[in-house]
Amino acid sequence: MVQLLKVHGSQNAFFILDQTQLDHELNDDELRALTRAVTDKDSGLLGGADGVLVVNKPVRDGAVAQMRVINADGSEASMCGNGLRTVARYVAQRDGLKNFKVDTMESSLQVRDAGEFANGVPAFAVEISPVRFTKDAFPFELGQERLIGEMVPELAPQLIFSAIAVPNPHLISFVSQDVIEGPLLGELGPFLNGDNPYFSDGVNINFGQILGPNKLFVRTYERGVGFTNACGTGMSATTLAFVLLHGDQAAFDEPITVYNPGGMVKTIVHYQDRRYWIELIGNATFTHEIQVDEALLHQGKVVDTDCQIKETGEQASYENFIAGLPKFNLSV
Repeated sequence: MVQLLKVHGSQNAFFILDQTQLDHELNDDELRALTRAVTDKDSGLLGGADGVLVVNKPVRDGAVAQMRVINADGSEASMCGNGLRTVARYVAQRDGLKNFKVDTMESSLQVRDAGEFANGVPAFAVEISPVRFTKDAFPFELGQERLIGEMVPELAPQLIFSAIAVPNPHLISFVSQDVIEGPLLGELGPFLNGDNPYFSDGVNINFGQILGPNKLFVRTYERGVGFTNACGTGMSATTLAFVLLHGDQAAFDEPITVYNPGGMVKTIVHYQDRRYWIELIGNATFTHEIQVDEALLHQGKVVDTDCQIKETGEQASYENFIAGLPKFNLSV
């Protein structure tokens, strides 16, 4: 028997699979099949999830582990900020560490134990980088090399858009409460992640609502997933756009409070040595410990009845934390 964990960052839910604990690692086809099976919202394990976070041995000097992110549809994301917080906590507990680096697809990222976000809510802080603005990081075809604070009438009238890769590609617009609660994001998401002339590889789309100085609400339609309770790289990219475009209300090197449909995080936007990076700070909650036969992982046939499942009790503390946060009425 081996262990899976069900976890979440801002209720962006995942299963953690540590391949270093297996007798035989799953190959990529097996990882995709397993992910599609366990994340299914109707038939998946414990009501499904947004993806599987795969922990491997490090691939770069100085890191202690590698994280791969397999989306619910079987595609692979280059990074996941909410997921990295949970993997950081897992590796910290596994190896007895507080401050270390984790390999992701494009870089090794610094992570650290951030104590408790609230009573009974463990938190981790993770580096979000590298940041890129040029169209080849997406790619996009909108008649320009970069998109920062520009109207794009092909996508939506009157909205101002920015495109920032962190390294996941994100399209960002600051909108009114009516727009963020309305149907437009649910229309743009499937369009720009299907067969379209603008983003050939699809794109994550974020609508941000400015609530006050250093304070935002962000809603994301995530490539390969759809609507999620939160997207860590999306919130990070949106806060960078917030600082760049609305410097009268947001500042570098100061905590920014970011609310999302699943809770709240803090971000800090940095510009150092001609390099942008964002620190993302938020919960790393473990909801279930799952014991399963390794053979079933290779077969991609894991269901609740095949497992020994134990609730951790941490979700109750998280729900107490979010009970006092602002509520938003969101359409699907």
